[in-house]
Amino acid sequence: MSSTRRQKPNRGRIFPAVLAGCLVVVAIVLGTWLQFGERQALDKVYSAGGSEPDRVDVEASVQRVDAAGRELILRVLVTPRGELAEAGGVSPTEDLTLQTSTSTRGDLSFKAHSRIATKDLPVTLTGGSITDYPFDAYAAAIEFSATQGGEKVPVHMTLTNADALFSARVDAAEESGTAVFDVDLARSNSVLVFVVFMMAAMWALALAVFTGSWFLVTRRMGLTWPALGWMAATLFALAAFRNTAPGSPPIGSLLDYVAFLWAETVIAFCLVTVVATGFTNERRAARADAP
Repeated sequence: MSSTRRQKPNRGRIFPAVLAGCLVVVAIVLGTWLQFGERQALDKVYSAGGSEPDRVDVEASVQRVDAAGRELILRVLVTPRGELAEAGGVSPTEDLTLQTSTSTRGDLSFKAHSRIATKDLPVTLTGGSITDYPFDAYAAAIEFSATQGGEKVPVHMTLTNADALFSARVDAAEESGTAVFDVDLARSNSVLVFVVFMMAAMWALALAVFTGSWFLVTRRMGLTWPALGWMAATLFALAAFRNTAPGSPPIGSLLDYVAFLWAETVIAFCLVTVVATGFTNERRAARADAP
C-alpha cells in the first residue's frame, strides 16, 4: 500500500517573491504620499490684507521660476470691490494704480471704466546660485498697495504657487495697507528625488563599465565588439540622460561635479583602455598563429 507524502512549500522560492511584493507596495505608498504632499503644497493659498467691503482684491500666482534668468513670472488678477468697482468688479470706477515692490518690474495701471485683464509680472530673485542645483534656493519680495482716484485704498491679496518644480515657503503680512509676501523658493521633493536617482544611476553605470573593462583586460581578451559597443553607447547615453534633469541646469552645476563628469571620465578611460589592450592582444594572437 503506497503512502502519499505531503509536499512542503518551497520557502526558498516564496520568500523572495513576498519580499519583492512588499517592496513594491512600500514604494507605491511612499510615492503616493510624496505626491499628495506636493499637491497640497501647490493648492495652498497665502493671504494678507484687510476684508473691508470697499477694497481691491489681488490674486497672484507664481507661474514659472526661471533660476537661470533669476526671475519668476507672477500672474496677477486685480478685482475692485464695493464702491470701487462697477459691473461686478470688471472695471474700476476711477483710475486704479497698483504699486509693487522694487523687485517687481513696473507698477500696474488700469483706466476708469475699462475692463481689467490678467497681467504677467517678472519678479527678480535674490540669493542662491543655479550651480548649486539641485540644492539651490532663492528668495523674492512681493508687495502690493493700491491707489484709486488719488487716494490709497485697502488691498487684500492671495498668493499661490503653480510651478511644480519648486516648493514655496511664504511669510504673509500687512504693513500700512500694503500686502507683503516674503517668498523662499527651493526645488521640490520630486526634483530632489529624481536628481539623486540620476546621480546614483550615473555612478552605477560607470562602475558597471569599469567592472566589465576590468574583466576584459585581466582576461587578456581581444577586441570584443559587443562590449565595446555597450561602453560607447553608455558614454553617449549618459549625456542625453543628464539633459533630462528637470529645470535644464547648465553645465557646471553640483550634479555634474558630483556624478556626471566623473562618470563620463571613468567610462571614456575604460573604453580607451579596453581598445588599447584588446588591440595588443589581437596582434599578439595573430603573431602566435602565424606560420
